[in-house]
Amino acid sequence: MTRADRDELVYPREYTLSKITLVLGILFWALMLVGTFGIMLLYVLIGYVLYLFAQSALIAHIKGNGVEVTSAQFPDLHAQFVSCCQTLQINGYPQVYVLQGGGMMNAFAARFLGLQYVVLLSDVVDAMAEHPDGVRFYLGHELGHLRMRHIGKHFLRWPALWLPLLGAAYSRAKESTCDRHGAACSTTPENAARALAALAAGCARWKDINLDSYARQVSETGGFWMSFHELTGGYPWLTKRVARVMEHKPSLPRRNRWAGVLAAMVPYSGRIGGAGVVILYFYIVIFILTIGLPIYRDQLPRLHGHLMFSETAMTRSALEDYYINNHDVPSSLAEIGQKEHLNNGDTLALDEHNMTITVTSHNKSMLITPRINKQKHISWYCTPGTGMRAAQMPATCMNGGH
Repeated sequence: MTRADRDELVYPREYTLSKITLVLGILFWALMLVGTFGIMLLYVLIGYVLYLFAQSALIAHIKGNGVEVTSAQFPDLHAQFVSCCQTLQINGYPQVYVLQGGGMMNAFAARFLGLQYVVLLSDVVDAMAEHPDGVRFYLGHELGHLRMRHIGKHFLRWPALWLPLLGAAYSRAKESTCDRHGAACSTTPENAARALAALAAGCARWKDINLDSYARQVSETGGFWMSFHELTGGYPWLTKRVARVMEHKPSLPRRNRWAGVLAAMVPYSGRIGGAGVVILYFYIVIFILTIGLPIYRDQLPRLHGHLMFSETAMTRSALEDYYINNHDVPSSLAEIGQKEHLNNGDTLALDEHNMTITVTSHNKSMLITPRINKQKHISWYCTPGTGMRAAQMPATCMNGGH
């Protein structure tokens, strides 16, 4: 297989989406680590331990209940597996198992502690018994996930995968790539398409399905709701997958643009799972509690202090004019046309001896004192009064505001 052939196995959009999700995922983790001063490492460690237990349970179930495919055990399946690995130029063959699927037509790939696994559910194997390329397509599809390392780099991308549109688009691109791998293991596009269509027609009726007629159903996928549910889902519509397997560049309807607007408001959870979203939101809550709330606690009083200072602007201006014109301090705020009680409930008081303004808001007070230089220019400085601290004073008046 030449490099051009290998590139043909990858759905074009996967390269772009792979880079975007990887960069955003790494950026998210970096921000979380910096923002939590490394505390996030503890939660990452806890998450990794939980992953080990969950993944080890899956692998243990496969090994303890499945049948390993070898040259001595199911030699026909093993020969198809080896042939597919050689076609895809995969070295170091994964372990292959057949597992009772309980009626489910599926297969999946897994990684655990550096080892790779491909699992064929028994219903797929039984359904494809009369199809020469049936099992090859499913083997190739799952080998595609392992070959493209869709599972190995999942952790780094994980935070970006829940983003609306992006996570679902990357998931669909991966599935399209793996369908190409499955088709490469099949002798003809029609055989690959028929194996894929079995997911729709079932374990018996797939033999009678009219592929051309089924592929034409793709014309119905361009409506609003069909577009919306595909944009928020992790798999392309099966009719599209069959059409793409049969023709390398089929003519597909454009998705409804308004469906894209609505889909952009829906976080994606399909490929990271509902539990994954819950864990992600848990980390976000932890971030808010450890970083956001302290910042909020510090900044809210400072914002309040800034508002208290800024609402005296007209009073300060009137005092400056009065002092420049009279070289004296007015006896009251009323003398310069200013109110003591503001519309927002705050109160102002004037010290007629030194022209200090006291602004009181919700049982907290701030003293705003003038300083007059040789050029008779007035600067205003604030100091905390009742219920306030110096750290809550806005920088504007701490440095002499106007």
